[in-house]
Amino acid sequence: AYGVLQVPTDSLVTLQTGKPRERGAIAVMGAGTGLGEALLVWAEDPDDPQGGSYNVVPSEGGHADFAPRDDIEIELFRWLRKRFGRVSWERVVSGQGIYNVYQFLRDSGAAPESLVVAGEIAKGDPGAVIGAHALAGTDVLCLRTIDLFIASYGAEAGNLALKGLTTGGVYIAGGIAPKLLPKLQDGQFLRSYRDKGRLSHLVEKAPVHVVLDQEVPLHGAGYVARRLAKRLTTRRGSR
Repeated sequence: AYGVLQVPTDSLVTLQTGKPRERGAIAVMGAGTGLGEALLVWAEDPDDPQGGSYNVVPSEGGHADFAPRDDIEIELFRWLRKRFGRVSWERVVSGQGIYNVYQFLRDSGAAPESLVVAGEIAKGDPGAVIGAHALAGTDVLCLRTIDLFIASYGAEAGNLALKGLTTGGVYIAGGIAPKLLPKLQDGQFLRSYRDKGRLSHLVEKAPVHVVLDQEVPLHGAGYVARRLAKRLTTRRGSR
């Protein structure tokens, strides 16, 4: 989460410009192996009225209960519940989640499974195979899988924006987003993100950015190290 504060603008793709509030809370969300979620909240510096910095509020929001929004997502929830018991967002919005959605759509008869795709999945990373075919438009089942995945991703991003009142922005990080960028840009993500009923106007104000830089964790570690070093130097100087 600290890393997004250091990412250059040319490593960001903006999905929604919004009207950010200075020093407003920021949401950071990233689907990859799992689903990471955190908030950045501004804290004033008591020793410097003009100073301050963002502090991370960590979470395990990816393990919160999955909330289906329509009939197909309700059926997905039921399929996942039979398989796993409790269903979290990570069961849908993650690399493994992509494969879960694929299997659900296959088993429910939404689209036939291609022998070619099945063979590739057996030999490689299912999420990567499904994503590649969806982007290339070479398989209907893969395309429907990624559409449902993107819709769920957007919905949970909007949930995090509401919970954190993130008027400073929403950053979509993680390893999956850059690989599926065209699908994130086709409108489905934002439609789900904004679909918040009476509070849709709130999430529409927050800028939404996709982080392309895959070294965000290193940027964050460097930022924290510099901040700790500065504090240590200040304390030593005051003795």
